[in-house]
Amino acid sequence: MVELAARLAGIVGERRVMLRAGELRTYESDGLPGYRSTPSLAVFPGTRDETIAVVKALAASHTSFVARGAGTGLSGGALADNVVLLGLHRLKRIVAIDGDNARAVVEPGVVNALLTAAASAYGLHYAPDPSSQSACTIGGNVAENAGGPHCLKYGVTLNHVIALTVLLPDGEVVTLGNPDGESEGYDLLGAFVGSEGCFGVVLDATIRLERNPQAVRTLLADFASVDGAAHAVSDIIAAGIVAAAMEMMDNAAIQVVEASIYAAGYPVDAAAILLIELDGAAAGLDDDVARVAQFCKAAGARAVRVAADPADRARLWQGRKKAFGAMGRVSPHLVVQDAVVPRTRLPQVLADIHHIGVRHGVNVCNVFHAGDGNLHPNIGYDANDADEAARVHAAMGEIMQVCIDAGGTITGEHGVGLDKLPYMDSLFTPDTLGAMCALRSVFDPERRANPGKVVPVHRCREWLAAPAARAGHPR
Repeated sequence: MVELAARLAGIVGERRVMLRAGELRTYESDGLPGYRSTPSLAVFPGTRDETIAVVKALAASHTSFVARGAGTGLSGGALADNVVLLGLHRLKRIVAIDGDNARAVVEPGVVNALLTAAASAYGLHYAPDPSSQSACTIGGNVAENAGGPHCLKYGVTLNHVIALTVLLPDGEVVTLGNPDGESEGYDLLGAFVGSEGCFGVVLDATIRLERNPQAVRTLLADFASVDGAAHAVSDIIAAGIVAAAMEMMDNAAIQVVEASIYAAGYPVDAAAILLIELDGAAAGLDDDVARVAQFCKAAGARAVRVAADPADRARLWQGRKKAFGAMGRVSPHLVVQDAVVPRTRLPQVLADIHHIGVRHGVNVCNVFHAGDGNLHPNIGYDANDADEAARVHAAMGEIMQVCIDAGGTITGEHGVGLDKLPYMDSLFTPDTLGAMCALRSVFDPERRANPGKVVPVHRCREWLAAPAARAGHPR
């Protein structure tokens, strides 16, 4: 490894290669601190050409690597377990913004919120807005197919990526998608977005931007029951009202936020709140606001208020966006899941989650994208307490199974990474997992990019060992 470090230092400079244990400790975990893995070394290229040269050097030595951006992921997907960590945060140029065509070309290390800040001069914004948008990068968003509150109306990362310049693990540079329009043939761009770093490295992304809406209204509705809030969500969507965002927080989450520096003025005695945003043309928007308020009150809302001005709106969103950060006050560790269930099943699933928490003696805080059924149950705990850690992980396992049994899936935006590997066999058949392995082999035959993630290793071994399955596929 010392020899490889010297070779990489010749490309990026000695200061951009880390080999000592103390230096590597910073990169042992991501935003989900329950998992820790130490890289064998870390390398940080600063340009496109350096990145290509580094990956070619790793390919020449058949060395595995994990691409990492800001490290804000919540599934352990960017952890490097005794393999090379390839840090991309220095590739942070906004190459171009085309205001007329509402597009941008950016490098992978561009921070999500900074893209919107730059686009605002053109009356544009980048719609996917994960809670970590002030830190997370576009490359990581592409890897995880990140969403955020406003994906209810505007879609997730996949809906906003037009083309990618991609560096394959063998060092080949390819273009996926077409910056000028529709592409012919297989949707390799769609396959790459959400591949969690297992297919290669993004060198640049051509991004679709959105025009800023003419008007925005943000509502806060508080409920005496979680069930009432869940029913309000279904009623609003069933009425054909397309909200830009529809977020729910239960009382446990409200209490945590309001006791923190991110306090947003949420009623601390509410069983649940809904944060609902409507945007679009000014004409008719207030009529939709009135209808949404009526649906909330009919479902049991005690009060519904509309943000008075942009500052009030920002404060309401601050509480939601910083909820995960606020939970850091409660306990040293946090586990958060990312299951998606049909909206009509929300009331029962939320009730089941509550009972699971009570049975295991853990406090579950729910803060999630209610409009598309994307649940984020959070449990704060002390990972150094073996008994508490065991109860937390048992509860999370049961919660995930409840979501699967309700017709849901195990991730909406956080990715599979390491954390959700145990659930893949419950959700997919061996043949389906084998097909995932086959697709991965098209991009990375040696499986050196982010090894051991997304698909259970035993399923890939089974696929490789089955002649009928691997016929016609590279090994």
